[in-house]
Amino acid sequence: MFLGTHTPKLDDKGRLILPAKFREPLTTGLVMTKGQERCVVVWPSEQFHIHAESLRQRSQNSEKVRAYTRVFFSSAFDDTADKQGRITIPAPLREWAGLDRELVVVGADTRVEIWDKGAWEQYLTSQEDSFAALDEEAVTS
Repeated sequence: MFLGTHTPKLDDKGRLILPAKFREPLTTGLVMTKGQERCVVVWPSEQFHIHAESLRQRSQNSEKVRAYTRVFFSSAFDDTADKQGRITIPAPLREWAGLDRELVVVGADTRVEIWDKGAWEQYLTSQEDSFAALDEEAVTS
């Protein structure tokens, strides 16, 4: 399980050092793809395959399912962290998410989200007032 918020910096080669506590689950490989609200999602390879299988179970007759899976899979890149725990975020994902130097890396249970620092702060501000209602809705749904 990935937990917490971290603030690494992106280097000139598009790499970031993963928080030490996130590295172990990602040692056997990872997949990066577009996430909701313009973040980059990093999945341990195993979790990515589980999520992919759940998408395969949905009806391909649904236009929304087809659209989602096209974007999700076509924007995916596989990678492994180097010995220093660094991953390279591919240029198309960096550009799409607006990642520059200042990042926020968020543990989100089965995945990691990488946000531009300003975008994360704006997202948090927009969600804080409704957090209690979101909690009730998410838990009771």
